[in-house]
Amino acid sequence: MAIEGHSGIDGQGGGAEILCIGTELLLGNILNGNARWLAEELAALGIAHYRQTVVGDNSERLRHAVLEAAGRCELLICTGGLGPTPDDLTTATLADAFGAPLEERPEVIETIATRLAQRNRALDPGSRKQALLPRGAAVLPNPTGTAPGMIWSPRPGFSLLTFPGVPSEMQAMWRATAVPWLRQQPFSRGVLRSRTLRFWGIGEGRLADRVADLLALDNPTVAPYAGAGEVTLRLTARGADADTAEALLAPVDQELRQRLGHHCFGADDASLASVVLELLRQRGQTLAVAESCTGGGIGAALAAVPGASDVFLGGVIAYANSVKQGLLQVPGEDLARHGAVSDAVALAMAEGVRRCTGADWGVAVTGIAGPGGGSVDKPVGLVHIGLSGPGGSQSEGVRFGESRERRWIQTLTVGEALNRLRLELTG
Repeated sequence: MAIEGHSGIDGQGGGAEILCIGTELLLGNILNGNARWLAEELAALGIAHYRQTVVGDNSERLRHAVLEAAGRCELLICTGGLGPTPDDLTTATLADAFGAPLEERPEVIETIATRLAQRNRALDPGSRKQALLPRGAAVLPNPTGTAPGMIWSPRPGFSLLTFPGVPSEMQAMWRATAVPWLRQQPFSRGVLRSRTLRFWGIGEGRLADRVADLLALDNPTVAPYAGAGEVTLRLTARGADADTAEALLAPVDQELRQRLGHHCFGADDASLASVVLELLRQRGQTLAVAESCTGGGIGAALAAVPGASDVFLGGVIAYANSVKQGLLQVPGEDLARHGAVSDAVALAMAEGVRRCTGADWGVAVTGIAGPGGGSVDKPVGLVHIGLSGPGGSQSEGVRFGESRERRWIQTLTVGEALNRLRLELTG
């Protein structure tokens, strides 16, 4: 499987490619997060990246993929297939592809033996094979695991780096050894800087229409991406140095924020939850949540943000009507007259959780996440969101669409509830 792609701004020459090895990736058992992480790292180093390939644990297919890449790129980064088991065949296959004999490295043997001894294990043949590297390759040390990688230039104008597939090991090796080495090589053609602007409450198509002229820029580039309710714009600029690249980003960033106004809730690692918590923190106010259809999703999003406890007091998962009445004091007559999925009940839930926790703000959601339980008047995807704060209370129904999958509806509900609170806090 090959995925055509690039770092956002084309460079010259052969650039870099990423080759991920592992049958588990092809089967979908493991999400290929290594490729994404490496792509971002290459962009930060200013190294043009044009292709990603995934192959299974098959020596012949791996050999073919490597030789094909060697005829196309300057730098190949391989992850996976390093280790003590029979299907860890990356190193041997690479050596065979370029006709280089394998040599046992004593310093690697010593490191592996020491690591195994710390785990009360002896050096076995499988572990020992990890010390075999092609003649001429440099060891890429693994500070946290037993399988080392290598830095090797088997042909003029072509270099490759290998890493284990374990993300923590790969990332530690990358930062400690690979990055310093890469910075000394001629792969980088300037510096890339990226920024991601995050939007809620506007669809990808509508957003693209409003910034169509900016999407056509060459440097910096602006590219839209859509997720579950959230749309992002990734800005990428290339400059001779970091300051030049940042200077190219700044005016485009400002123009996008100005055009799209309140739809932009943050940048880079910001989330709706982190933004809401910071706004509350600035006001010296607190928040509690009451959830039915999301089953704790809003609380989980808030609690995932470090330091949330100084603002987020807690929440109530009020799935059953008895819990809505007993803990949140939702009036029985509201439930009987309007049903659990209604403005009246969402409003009472928000006021109830605010009252029982002493929070300045209460947010509540009640809805039909599906796939069953809907009706003509109250279809799947209907959610009512209640807000209660120092200035009063309000509730409104939102329809996310009957064709949506249950988890999607829940995710949209979490985001929409947090965004409505954000808009209230920002006026």
